Amino acid sequence: MGPTINKVLFLFLRRMRAPLLALTAAYAISVLGLVLIPGVDDQGEPWRMDFFHAFYFVTYMATTIGFGEIPHAFTEAQRMWTVVAVYLSVVAWLYAIGKILALIQDPAFRLAVSQHAFDRTIRKLQRPFHIVCGYGDTGALVVRSLLGRNGFAVVIDQNPDRINELVLEDYPLQIPGLCADASIANRLLDAGLLNPHCQGVVALTSDDAVNLRIAIAAKLLNPERPVICRAESHDTEKNMASFGTDQVINPFDIFGQRLALALHSPAHHLLHEWLGSIPGSPLPMPIDPPCGRWILCGFGRFGKAVHAGLIQEGVEVTLVETDPEGADCPPDCIKGRGTEADTLHEAGIESASGIVAGTGRDDYNLSIVMTARELNPDLFMVGRQNRECDSLLFAAADLPLVMRHDRVIAEAILAHLTSPLLPRFLELSRNQTTDWANEQVSSITAVVGDRVPAIWTEQLDEGTAPALLAHLEQEPVTLGQLLRADHPVRQRHACIVLLLRREAGGEDILAPDDNTPLQPGDHLLFCGRFASALTISHTLRDPHALRYLLTGEDTPEGWICRALRAARRQPA
Repeated sequence: MGPTINKVLFLFLRRMRAPLLALTAAYAISVLGLVLIPGVDDQGEPWRMDFFHAFYFVTYMATTIGFGEIPHAFTEAQRMWTVVAVYLSVVAWLYAIGKILALIQDPAFRLAVSQHAFDRTIRKLQRPFHIVCGYGDTGALVVRSLLGRNGFAVVIDQNPDRINELVLEDYPLQIPGLCADASIANRLLDAGLLNPHCQGVVALTSDDAVNLRIAIAAKLLNPERPVICRAESHDTEKNMASFGTDQVINPFDIFGQRLALALHSPAHHLLHEWLGSIPGSPLPMPIDPPCGRWILCGFGRFGKAVHAGLIQEGVEVTLVETDPEGADCPPDCIKGRGTEADTLHEAGIESASGIVAGTGRDDYNLSIVMTARELNPDLFMVGRQNRECDSLLFAAADLPLVMRHDRVIAEAILAHLTSPLLPRFLELSRNQTTDWANEQVSSITAVVGDRVPAIWTEQLDEGTAPALLAHLEQEPVTLGQLLRADHPVRQRHACIVLLLRREAGGEDILAPDDNTPLQPGDHLLFCGRFASALTISHTLRDPHALRYLLTGEDTPEGWICRALRAARRQPA
């Protein structure tokens, strides 16, 4: 019996002690009275009811059903005592039922029951999963995206309302949720950190200190499992990296780098946006931000990251901040929120090319962009959205670029969880020309249409590609042959290969062509429709499917067909 069921039983017995004693006393008094009060049998002789018959009578009489007087008709004294026993048992049962209803509504008992159900679910879990700590806007996006990529998650959150939201979500699978503090080591163990199917821990709470404690606990308890953390301050980011946190996600730095990339090469920025967005969502539209002077409202953590990205591209920036001294602004910073027309006039709104509304409040950011649009309709506007509930307002504002930190974090985390080669591809792609980036964008559009493509990785080893490895021992296979969806008509799968990594020499080949030979141990980063991922995975494992793909021969593989072929090969 596990510790959680012991806790449930202990709480039940402790809270129900008085009702159980009341019921026991009521039954004991009723039974004793029936035993002591004399009766009369059918012959008119005196008799006394034994304890068995008395207990039997009181038991069915307490249900108020009644089957008559047994074994003989009662005397007046026995009937009077029966009336007393009826009211006594009814009052005792009403008291017990009231206590049971109160116990069911008790938060401590409900928590114990939910923890027991959670522990039982984790013990029976037989599929790979990630532990997601924090079920806010970002956590919900990560969980939904993992399910969309055939993954699974276990959620820990300290807010019971968020756990209730998890239960009410229309996910295709029921996601286990634990209402607890994820920074406590025991809670991570309860969530399955030592389970062999655990694939890693994702810390997404809004408190950097809590994320730091989660990362430390996960690395100490199970160093082999990867840990990905959200951090919004550079000090916490450095602290997490110092003890081996596998990936630290800073949404502000990521957005600042993407804005700088959009200024440098819109094609590269579009490639990053398409490959990093949530699969199945509409493809982001291309943007072309101007390189003139920009106005940046808000110089907090987000403003500093955006300022660094703009300065990196040689863009002149005018800062607007309500507390220049506290935010450590440059001397030429303009004091104000940016929501007032006077402040924007002082910042030179008429001659600016772009504006970034980057304060920590959505109402201020929306006010900034609306005021700026009235003063200079030609501005390129960037808005920071802090809350998911304001999505409709930012959509109505029709901004060319909106920074949603929850989506930025979710996209960065998914890139590391589901496609480890994707960050490497994006890093190498930045060194390529704009023409190369435009070619990749065109290739992606050709296979996926207007939806964000699925990204997946295949490794050519014994576990995932036994059929292909066996065939490579006899003759070579090229990448183009693998991507053929049907041999007779020679159609291609709705996917492309973005990166090929050779295991032997550690070589990375960007966008390999169809003539590239495949070798054992290769890692392939695919981009396309998810249906193609299932077909290619099946082809790598099934010798019959691979032979049909390469030769066009559709040979039955049943044991009867194999026996007939063997008999035909034998000499007469």
